[in-house]
Amino acid sequence: MRTLKNLLDRSPIDGFILAIVAAVVVAAFLPVRGAAGEVLDWVVIFAIGALFFLYGTRLHPREALEGLKHWRLHVTILAFTFVAFPIIGLALKPVVEPLIGSDLYAGLLFLCLVPSTVQSSIAFTSIAKGNIAGAIVSASASNILGVFLTPLLVVALMHNTGDASIDATSILKIVAQILVPFVVGQLARPWVGPFFARHAKITKLADRSTIVLVVYVAFSEGVVNGIWSSVDAAQVIAVAVISLLLVLIMLVITGWVPKKLGFDRADTIAIQFCGTKKSLATGLPMATVLFAGSTVGLIVLPLMIFHQIQLIICSWLATRYGREAEAIEAG
Repeated sequence: MRTLKNLLDRSPIDGFILAIVAAVVVAAFLPVRGAAGEVLDWVVIFAIGALFFLYGTRLHPREALEGLKHWRLHVTILAFTFVAFPIIGLALKPVVEPLIGSDLYAGLLFLCLVPSTVQSSIAFTSIAKGNIAGAIVSASASNILGVFLTPLLVVALMHNTGDASIDATSILKIVAQILVPFVVGQLARPWVGPFFARHAKITKLADRSTIVLVVYVAFSEGVVNGIWSSVDAAQVIAVAVISLLLVLIMLVITGWVPKKLGFDRADTIAIQFCGTKKSLATGLPMATVLFAGSTVGLIVLPLMIFHQIQLIICSWLATRYGREAEAIEAG
């Protein structure tokens, strides 16, 4: 076990990415079925609720108040997340759908509708020496608003795509699984916040374990229903290339527009890292509620691929920005 840990520590690939890949491989050969699948579905529901409870304990009200003052920053980030991304996703349809098929295109469009990430947006903004308080509030607001905006966007843009099923029950499920635990976490923060602050590894482990579990369950359903027979390696490679181009396009736009709007360097960095991200932690649970079980695997595949690409590119970019800032301070 120690040898395996040492190998993972020395690996150039993040252990989380390896875990997600492992979940897909295990689901392909050992998918969960029958009664075990039903039990695991309930485990996923509980895990998602627990995860968003932990998210609720993270954001300190003082940080929120400091960041809320900069409303132009937040409006700009939300516009990239919930306006620019969906427009680009729709514009890609005539070119992309014939290449990857309707189900994978539905997944590509869905990734354009989900909120921004919280952890990586804040972490990369910090590494790049950007506006950290603004990133905390914007990323958190994106996830909270996404509970409502993402289903509404799915209704508006995907009503005849991806076998989406949106009704009052779906909205209530999302509120119950995501928003309610988050609010409870906020209310419980004075009592449990210090504990989780001292044991940050608990939140990190819960975060990553939940995502890996959701990936395994989603892909298991796809295997059991035989949906993977409709996808080939060329389509997956095409999704990866399209995702790479989408990340690069959004990085260029989120770097250029803020400068034209008069934002300073710190704000531009926060906008760039929050405005280009798409949350796997929020998007996967939403997909399991919004889409039929037999198609969830294909729907979430583009989001999974996009997520890994954005982490790799933004990690490099944040490091570069951080070095530039250090050089400016030293000079």
